[in-house]
Amino acid sequence: MEEFLRSMNGKEAAVLGIGVSNRPLIGLLCKAGACVTACDKKTREQLGDTARQLEEMGVRLQLGEGYLENLTQEVIFRSPGIRPDLPSLEQAKAQGSRLTSEMEVFFEVCPCPILAVTGSDGKTTTTTLIAEMLKAEGKRVWLGGNIGQPLLSMAGEMKAEDFAVVELSSFQLMTMSKAPHVAVVTNVTPNHLDVHKGMEEYVSAKENIFLGQGKGDLLVCNLDNDLSAAMAPKAPGKVRTFSRREKVESGAWFENDTIYYNGTPWITREDIRIPGLHNVENYMAAICAAADYIRPETALQVAREFAGVEHRIEFVREVHGVKYYNDAIATSPARAIAGLHSFDQKLIVIAGGYDKKIPFDAYGEEACRHVKLLILNGATAQKLRQAVENAPSYPGCGIKIAEKATLEEAVQFAYEQAQEGDIVTLSPVCASFDAYPNFMTKGRAYKEMVSRLSE
Repeated sequence: MEEFLRSMNGKEAAVLGIGVSNRPLIGLLCKAGACVTACDKKTREQLGDTARQLEEMGVRLQLGEGYLENLTQEVIFRSPGIRPDLPSLEQAKAQGSRLTSEMEVFFEVCPCPILAVTGSDGKTTTTTLIAEMLKAEGKRVWLGGNIGQPLLSMAGEMKAEDFAVVELSSFQLMTMSKAPHVAVVTNVTPNHLDVHKGMEEYVSAKENIFLGQGKGDLLVCNLDNDLSAAMAPKAPGKVRTFSRREKVESGAWFENDTIYYNGTPWITREDIRIPGLHNVENYMAAICAAADYIRPETALQVAREFAGVEHRIEFVREVHGVKYYNDAIATSPARAIAGLHSFDQKLIVIAGGYDKKIPFDAYGEEACRHVKLLILNGATAQKLRQAVENAPSYPGCGIKIAEKATLEEAVQFAYEQAQEGDIVTLSPVCASFDAYPNFMTKGRAYKEMVSRLSE
């Protein structure tokens, strides 16, 4: 870390995107003595106090529509949401600029083992479970990455005996060349096709989590998911797999409501506090990743105590015998389907949002089987309705569909229609960008709306 900071002294650096993950980076570069230009599509007015604070630190601002023009800095730090092959970035690289990111530099300077998780679904819960298991074993753990906590600014405090546990998105992995000591791929299903050029690019980005590994490193992948399973033969190092369907040669499997690791029972489904078979998969993935550092009783302790991550089938409250859940993280069909399978009854579901150009056919069929009332809102309402009505089991399945203009109207309608014993869940199937900055904001707005429902 000290070497990196010395290398930045006196250099010109550009930071693309003034979001949560890049603000600590900007501060770090300034302290190192770099000449920093912060670039963002937002205007000065939209940034508000942030613009003033950055300028007081000596940062030059490049804002508005042309924020990516004329990039000539020696080092350019890209935000995950900005494609690395934009013409302005290609031009900068051709002129000698080095394109990198906060996470890529962290991988270069981190002094301790990195355990990293990616996947289309389940990566936040799996990442958190690995961290919780290591902490319960008495290890010092640094949790971050796509999960919301940038880690580069903390690398100087890390010790060789610590563990860094990070969640990585496909956008972070697109240009990643270094790999973690332990890489986990929870599953790979169509996602983010509004940004990626297609599934081939999306899968290729996910593979970057392990392609740079050495023989002593470990890849953990889901044997039940075809795209994830296909990665195992490409691994340069050791491989562990997990499966709910079959016994595996090395890794974890689920049989008789019990998770076995290398033939030894570790935890039962009854031990796991958070609902859903998809969370059984998350536990299997976490056990495979952490097994070299923890005891079975430690995994059991976490299973019994861990109440889940916010926005992931999170219980909100009960009103008039109706239970309300927040599954705002369900921003893809696969994740939303997993949520539907987490309950033993038909649900009242609030869905809809921003269109990521993902097909909803599979969700339509599952909704017919698991939903009694589907309340749609947002930009994808019509596409979701069409997917349900085109499903083979739609005729006679009994599902009712309603459309509301806003999330608040949808919550109120669910409240009016629900009867004692019903379960209402926010499970968008889509991203939230049509009405909210992100799924966390949408989930908290939903919880606030539910909290105002009268007893």
